[in-house]
Amino acid sequence: MKTLTIAILTSTFLATGSLLAADVKANWDKHCAKCHGADGKGQTTMGKKLKVLDYTNPEHQKKFTDEEAIKITAEGKKEGDKTLMKPYKDELSAQEIKDLVAYVRKFAKK
Repeated sequence: MKTLTIAILTSTFLATGSLLAADVKANWDKHCAKCHGADGKGQTTMGKKLKVLDYTNPEHQKKFTDEEAIKITAEGKKEGDKTLMKPYKDELSAQEIKDLVAYVRKFAKK
């Protein structure tokens, strides 16, 4: 019985981990890829217009901290009256935003 319980808990944990990874990618695809690209390079029409960073470039990744990325994702980014990135604090949980930042960091490791 103990082995069965451990097997069930392990399977549940692994399944949940897979679901979380899928949720991060789904959130990226839904909220971020239009500008930053599915691959994080920012070579989309909007990404080029806004001059977003190429997240696959480790030097570009050094230009911001996780805390800065979390804040911008939650609160958005403006330049004067112009909105460069809308805020996502009402659409994504704090954990989902943290997960997206971790997802961004992985682009430079590929």
